[in-house]
Amino acid sequence: MTIAIGHDLDRADRRRRIWAIIGSSSGNLVEWFDFYAYAFTALYFAPSFFPNGNQTTQLLQTAAVFAIGFLMRPIGGYIFGFVADKYGRKNSMMISVLMMCAGSLAIAVLPTYAMIGTAAPVLLLLARMLQGLSVGGEYGTSATYMSEVALPGKRGFYASFQYVTLIGGQLLASLVVLLVQQSLTDGELRAWGWRIPFFIGAAFAIVALFLRASLTETSSAESRSRKEAGSLREIFRHHTRAFLIVLGFTAGGSLIFYTFTTYMQKYLINTAHMNDRTANVVMTVVLFTYMIMQPAFGMLSDRFGRKTSMLLFGGLATLCTVPLMYAIADVKSPLAAFGLIIVALAIVSFYTSISGLVKSEMFPPEVRAMSVGLAYAIANAIFGGSAEYVALWFKNSGAESNFYWYVTLMCAIALVASILMPDPKVKGYLQGEGTEI
Repeated sequence: MTIAIGHDLDRADRRRRIWAIIGSSSGNLVEWFDFYAYAFTALYFAPSFFPNGNQTTQLLQTAAVFAIGFLMRPIGGYIFGFVADKYGRKNSMMISVLMMCAGSLAIAVLPTYAMIGTAAPVLLLLARMLQGLSVGGEYGTSATYMSEVALPGKRGFYASFQYVTLIGGQLLASLVVLLVQQSLTDGELRAWGWRIPFFIGAAFAIVALFLRASLTETSSAESRSRKEAGSLREIFRHHTRAFLIVLGFTAGGSLIFYTFTTYMQKYLINTAHMNDRTANVVMTVVLFTYMIMQPAFGMLSDRFGRKTSMLLFGGLATLCTVPLMYAIADVKSPLAAFGLIIVALAIVSFYTSISGLVKSEMFPPEVRAMSVGLAYAIANAIFGGSAEYVALWFKNSGAESNFYWYVTLMCAIALVASILMPDPKVKGYLQGEGTEI
């Protein structure tokens, strides 16, 4: 009887944890759907806000606005990290999804350059800054929450769902754009159809808000009440080395992630010379495959260790980026493009499947959300957010292959950071932690 009751309690606890993962990751999906709706519709609305210049120039301008959204992420990482460490992970996650809803709705109703002149791109920039602030806070808090709620021994598997929903947001944005493309003419898309995904994103945010309202707080009252809770000074006084290591592997990880996901759609169009609809179909299938790969790579980290996964990522990314980019540039069929991009993303999956977890394991609970969020946001803003802009700049200057070597260099830095990273099995702060939910 006692064994049966214990088994039932274990199953009930597992169900609660799974629901907590769903609730926290639902907001993550919405945040990234809205953020990537911009990237996937940029080809259509660029002339509405930046009417002068050729296609590459217009894409450079929209990519610059995209990058500025990333520059708001460190501020978001700091603000929401402070809220999460001082006032709770749940409160921080609810505020961030509300802000993303506001940014998405603002873009959906923005007047164009033809209506209000230069005020149009300025308002677009402000909306993107609001979204960047929100996403900057979302990553660190949701990564921390999902790492804390996961069962010991299965943390890699549980935490992989952060990137399942992150990629799922990209995938959903891509699918919505694909459906809109199939339903509207090119003229309708450029005139008003590009607004549809932003309205959908705002509606999704309301659903995510209700799901997050039911979450159980994972930080303890004791950790929140400590004087060092949410303290930037505490991070740099006692955790500088860990912070710099996270900066190192996030720089390479973010850059290669955005290269083979967000930028790859434009790379297939501008460099491999695919038409935009074919490129969108290819990237939709790529993103779906990449998404379902994450739990498998998370389980591999549970079996062989987080440090092993990070070393494989850094080493393979450094060796394979240049040949893969050259091969994709010369691709002749959509199937070949799919295969090559998936090979690249399989390498990236050694990092993305455990991205939030491996960072959370390096910091104590009272500064965990701020440390993870701020370190990620700084590296992501500088290297991930600028990926499209830098790639298009190299292409526009006639030296596109230099971008391939730039990505390789940053992946080599990620490899060095992975070598220096302490083994979470030995020194991880989540060892011995267990959150009751």
